[in-house]
Amino acid sequence: MNGKRVADSYSEQVQILTQANINGYHRLFGGQLMEWIDIVAAVAARRHSGQNVTTAVVDTLTFQAPAHANDTVIICGYVTYVHRTSMEICTKTYVENLNGTRKLINTAYLVMVALDEQEKPTEVPQLILETAEEKAEWQAAEKRAELRKQRRKEKF
Repeated sequence: MNGKRVADSYSEQVQILTQANINGYHRLFGGQLMEWIDIVAAVAARRHSGQNVTTAVVDTLTFQAPAHANDTVIICGYVTYVHRTSMEICTKTYVENLNGTRKLINTAYLVMVALDEQEKPTEVPQLILETAEEKAEWQAAEKRAELRKQRRKEKF
């Protein structure tokens, strides 16, 4: 199985916030953002694996700032780490101003599992790391994967 580059999985979704996405404080519903993040992560994982995927873990979801009505919200996602059948996806959410500048408002890490035609986990391509940033993301992801493994052991 040939490897794929991080750039091959890159996915982006753009939304203009409307009243349907806003809570009583005129801010984006956190749950709505979580849904959009899950979709972007799934697309990135599908692009990497060439398979249907399912969300296994939302590992980290950090709200750093709000988004308000009429804001342009951009969610970017890409694969940071792969194991045998799973992939860690990083998503970053930005509010984009009318002048094009972006402010980071959310970072999330999700683990997606590739599924075959019988909906059983299936192997995924290796990840080709091309930049120092991608290698640093991989190393940080290895640490997160080890922490997830430890947490699973603690539960049982």
